[in-house]
Amino acid sequence: MPQVSVARLQPTAKLPQYAHHGPFGDLAADLYSVAAVTIAPHQTSLVPTGLVMAFPADYGALVEDRSGLAMRGITTLAGVIDPGYRGELKVVLINITDAPITLPAGDRIAQLRLVRRIEAEFVEVEALDDTRQTTARGAGGFGSTGH
Repeated sequence: MPQVSVARLQPTAKLPQYAHHGPFGDLAADLYSVAAVTIAPHQTSLVPTGLVMAFPADYGALVEDRSGLAMRGITTLAGVIDPGYRGELKVVLINITDAPITLPAGDRIAQLRLVRRIEAEFVEVEALDDTRQTTARGAGGFGSTGH
């Protein structure tokens, strides 16, 4: 199990927490707001968590939506945290509704999903070798399955 060092920038900041543990536990840990914020309709807001983190070199994290907030019209943007980042973790939230939404300090605002960092080598080729990389999908993209 990887260990992530976490320091509070403010005493009221809450460490990320998994709501469910064990074999069928949560995929991501809840992140909490350290300040109250009102997000105007169709606007984005940078919401502080009051935390700094140090991930192991081979791990980073993704900031994901909370389903309850998404149902209310609040979703996340720009959620990649690289292993070398040591600044305050802030969450970019957008209000996609026509009404302002207020989130009190201490509210769960997003989820933090740890991911293993894999660094690829990108090799330029003239064309893809269809004999090695033939797939049923091919070049089909958005809506390619007809559903």
